Amino acid sequence: MVHPMFLKLEEIEKPAAGDNEVLIQVRAASVNPLDWRLKITRPGRDVAGQVEAVGRNVTQFKPGDEVFGACRGAFAEYACASESALVMKPVNVTFEQAASVPVAAITALQGLRDKGRIQRGHKVLVDGASGGVGTFAVQIAKSFGAEVTAVCSTRNVDTARSLGADQIIDYTREDFTKNGQRYNLIIAANAYHSIFDYRRALSQDGIYVMVGGGWIQALQAMLLGSLLSLIGSKKMRFFIAKLNKTDLVLLKDFLEAGKIVPVIARRYPLRGVAEALRYLEEGHARGKVVIALECNNTT
Repeated sequence: MVHPMFLKLEEIEKPAAGDNEVLIQVRAASVNPLDWRLKITRPGRDVAGQVEAVGRNVTQFKPGDEVFGACRGAFAEYACASESALVMKPVNVTFEQAASVPVAAITALQGLRDKGRIQRGHKVLVDGASGGVGTFAVQIAKSFGAEVTAVCSTRNVDTARSLGADQIIDYTREDFTKNGQRYNLIIAANAYHSIFDYRRALSQDGIYVMVGGGWIQALQAMLLGSLLSLIGSKKMRFFIAKLNKTDLVLLKDFLEAGKIVPVIARRYPLRGVAEALRYLEEGHARGKVVIALECNNTT
């Protein structure tokens, strides 16, 4: 685990792209829980920027191209990424917006489509609708034609409404697991209820997918999810997203079509990465937390 207090900014040599890699001049990056929860010496996964150089086997990109995707060590002026982990940045989004997409939006997409088997007309509830994954989950669920209920705090009701949620539940005033409503699919982007509470809120054949939240809830989902899925027709699932080019291209299309609009909670300079991680760790970010490099003006 990399705790923010142990991070330091230092000068190193500019990296060189491998045969199948692209060297990116980083214009923006965004922070995710995995940046402090995993043992990563050079954190930063989400990246957006301009191609500086390409490896000899790279065919899809050339110097000057504006790209976004995933890499290792995005909290830097330059970073290398596999050609297969990048796509062209749409012209209608900023580098900051593009950098906020990869991990969070792919988690939302795969949670809804692959694990949740979302269908048009489904009643979908997004618990933690105002966070990084949740803001994308609400929009992607709407793009699939679902009826979406967003669960958030009082201060985030307007944000949830602007994202297109059909119903909004303020969790400070109402407990959705006890109001008698049933859902075809529950995406827990910030799970803090018991797995048994989520199960109660599912309709017959409903699916619960945990993609983020507390450690107790994660353990329950991992240890009890499979067992509870064997009892009756309700399915309880926990998963970790896997980045792939096909889904990145789909998200690029969503961005170009305006089907998803990234919500940015705060922006920090490169020297503020530790502060940005501390803020995200508090668990109250409204949307994504972005690192905007000082040496460049984002477009």
